[in-house]
Amino acid sequence: MVNQPKGDTVHSSATDQLRGKVAAVWARPETVSEDIQRVMELAGYTEALPAGVDTLLKINISWHHYYPACSTTPWQLDGVTQAMRQAGWKPEQLIPAQNATVVVDPKVGSVNNHLVSVADKHGLEFVWLYEPPVKWITYEPQGHLLCLPEIFPQGIEIPEMFIGKSAIHLPTVKTHVFTTTTGAMKNAFGGLLNNNRHRCHGRIHESLVDLLTIQQEIHPGLFAVMDGTIAGNGPGPRCMIPHVKNVLLASADQVAIDAIAAKIMGFDPMSLGYIRLAHERGLGIGDPGEIEVVGDEEIASESWGFEVGDTFASRGQKCIYHGCLRPLESLLLRTPLVPWSYLASRLYHDAWWFPRIGRKRVREIIENTGWGELFKKYG
Repeated sequence: MVNQPKGDTVHSSATDQLRGKVAAVWARPETVSEDIQRVMELAGYTEALPAGVDTLLKINISWHHYYPACSTTPWQLDGVTQAMRQAGWKPEQLIPAQNATVVVDPKVGSVNNHLVSVADKHGLEFVWLYEPPVKWITYEPQGHLLCLPEIFPQGIEIPEMFIGKSAIHLPTVKTHVFTTTTGAMKNAFGGLLNNNRHRCHGRIHESLVDLLTIQQEIHPGLFAVMDGTIAGNGPGPRCMIPHVKNVLLASADQVAIDAIAAKIMGFDPMSLGYIRLAHERGLGIGDPGEIEVVGDEEIASESWGFEVGDTFASRGQKCIYHGCLRPLESLLLRTPLVPWSYLASRLYHDAWWFPRIGRKRVREIIENTGWGELFKKYG
């Protein structure tokens, strides 16, 4: 059992000054590296991330296919890496990391989303959290948690290598069938918890707040750069409609950046459980009225009118977590029957939805937008 004390830098005066501050800028394919540098500087990344400390680049691979708005973009990883290197970080101090999921192969996803070419360009080495030599340890948080001790009564396991490293989250601006929106806070879900994290879906909002509590204990610095160059509307994180929006967000406040992203998508941030709970527990600022937006401030007034909706697969999942199948949740998700639910998801998304619907939407972005042209150049 590991009980890691909070680092002195987590609650430093510099971090406190960045609380509730979100940078927003317009981006273009021709200038996106400079745009990312600008948004990070406006958000105070060198103040938020202690110099010389190894830093996790927590990528988001929500599908092994390339699907616009679904996963970390190559220019996002590229621009953040360039900014960090210009600020003095060496390639070996920057660690792109991702865990597996029961329905997504992250190694295939890193190739198809052109992240491998970015890593090769900068001399970065991916860390796959489900493979040796990564060691998972039982962690005992100092702060009060809302639900994880109940979901994992035998102990909360996290990657040992996360402790003492800073973290930059690299999510995209998109909707999500379970949390309405997803961003910096949800991005920790694919890193801090192991392959049993699907057990958290029934209490997903509380789980994300617990994960932020743990992050603020183990990471000396936290930051997020969110890519809204192409944003996802609909039953995310996969079956969405991509929209070119040309927006970048950055912040040291994980709650505030998710709140602004939710607001510009057209949602009331404080109506979303994970944002409201994190705000109430003092983990960040979720009320847009208390958030300072710097840079291209007019972005905060955007309202895209996004909606979530459901797919056949998500309706079935919600029945298990919240509906008529709730009494059977343990049987369906914690017994040898579990692989059948994984297979059903793979068949729906990979064998039916993507070939019939998704691939056409990918072609439209690739062939008809500047971001599609840029994506091909990273291939």
